[in-house]
Amino acid sequence: MAVARPDYDGHSVRYPVEEFTDTERRLLAPHFTNLDSPVFGLVNLPETVKGALFARYSRYPGSLRRLFLEEFAEEIPTGGRPFEGEEGQRAAGLYERVFLGYGDDSIAQVGGAHLACEWVSNILTKVLQRGRLAAYLEQSTRYIPYDTPMPEPGGYRYYRDDRLGPEFGEAMDELFRIYSRSLERVQAWAAERWPRGDEPARAWEGSVRAKALDLLRGLLPAATMSHVGIFASGQAYEQMLLRMMASPLPEARDFAGMILRELKQVMPSFVARVDRPDRGGEWIAYLESRREATERWVARFGLDRPTGDPAPSVELIEVQGGEEELLAASLYESAAVPHPEILDRLRSLPPDERTDMIAGLVGERANRRHRPGRGWEAVRYRFEIVSDYGGFRDLQRHRMLTCQWQRLSPHLGAGVPGEVVEAGVGEEYERALEVSRAEYERLESAGMPAAAPYALCLGYRIRYSLDLNAREAMHLIELRSGREGHPTYRAVAQAMHERIADVHPAIAAAMTHVDSSREPRLERIMSEIRTHRKRLTAERTAEHPVAPPGVSALG
Repeated sequence: MAVARPDYDGHSVRYPVEEFTDTERRLLAPHFTNLDSPVFGLVNLPETVKGALFARYSRYPGSLRRLFLEEFAEEIPTGGRPFEGEEGQRAAGLYERVFLGYGDDSIAQVGGAHLACEWVSNILTKVLQRGRLAAYLEQSTRYIPYDTPMPEPGGYRYYRDDRLGPEFGEAMDELFRIYSRSLERVQAWAAERWPRGDEPARAWEGSVRAKALDLLRGLLPAATMSHVGIFASGQAYEQMLLRMMASPLPEARDFAGMILRELKQVMPSFVARVDRPDRGGEWIAYLESRREATERWVARFGLDRPTGDPAPSVELIEVQGGEEELLAASLYESAAVPHPEILDRLRSLPPDERTDMIAGLVGERANRRHRPGRGWEAVRYRFEIVSDYGGFRDLQRHRMLTCQWQRLSPHLGAGVPGEVVEAGVGEEYERALEVSRAEYERLESAGMPAAAPYALCLGYRIRYSLDLNAREAMHLIELRSGREGHPTYRAVAQAMHERIADVHPAIAAAMTHVDSSREPRLERIMSEIRTHRKRLTAERTAEHPVAPPGVSALG
């Protein structure tokens, strides 16, 4: 039968509604969020069953619920979460049968898992986050102070490995001691430099603390430990594990083993190929040989010896497409003629009309989350950037682009923020950089080049490239130039906008939410004030609950 429902705009739309017997409804109810709507969720099912359902669904003529009843229901235990976090042999066997019959790597894209990786170095966080098709949350060095030693195993929060030698621990302890001493002094300076006005005390104190953490995060070594939360598909996890197992970094290989063990508790069939010699083993060997071949060619051409200006820089090294191509792609979906014909019509436009047209197609953007359509993906920019490692970490998280980075080393130098000097801890900052550099050189000379970057402060610079289309450039530049952002990546985002304006002024002009201001300030004050207001609202609501419409507040 069919039932009429109002759509998004309030129009009545009729959708087919499948009828089920009482027995079928009892089988379906624990695993589907509803039994009569065209939109529903799958719940209380192991990830392999979800994957097998969708894999089979692509070739099944009926509905997903009917498919479940006909081919899967008998395999699923009744009531509750079927496997209490484990798939069980029957579900794994079911997945294997479907995978063999409809074998395609895309099957592993339709089941996912949440995973926490705690106590990982800042070097490893970049390895974990290299994959595009996953969601990551990482503990932030901008909001969490690292001045208090851990109770267990004792000492400051940095990666420890006996292979690095006792000298490594001594150097890291000294860096953290400098950081801890400096934090109190810089916080006192910031409080005096930006005295409290009419802001709430809690918001002002939080922004002063954040300012000190921002200025001093460059002192933290790349060995500083963090926590990373991940949600990814089975396929994304498989690629992550293979990449980590082929890494020259022991920490990466160690965590790969732990991740694989935990995923086998949740979605074993999705990662079954990883530790098979004829599948994952061969894949890992291929990745290792590819890296070794690349290193040989780099050495042959002498490209492993650092050269060039070590100063911070943002260079636009390649542009693909122009404003006419962007306009043609933007019009394409509403047009009825081939792309070359659209482009021919646009080439005769004078520059001012082209600018007006781009602005008109983008429309009035009330906030930066209002973005233009896919036509903006017709234009691409490739930037090469030299910035401190802390700023790189934040920009690398953008996954709708291609980010490539060179190995972190001291050869590009490190700067001391002017406000750190003003706060009176500039000499201490410089001493930390020297301690960091000396330990890097010791590790490298000891034959541990993969581990040497652990020793470097986040203030040391790294060279990397960002290859992105104009749509993602708008998102990155507007987000990262915001007044609450860290000064390092704000400067990068602002420079990227200026470089785009040089070649495509109309595209740059459409990025209306770019913050180009550069004056020193308490970056987090507005955010802290908003948080304070939300906290007050929540507290008032808890004390005086608002009654639902039509219900007396007195009950």
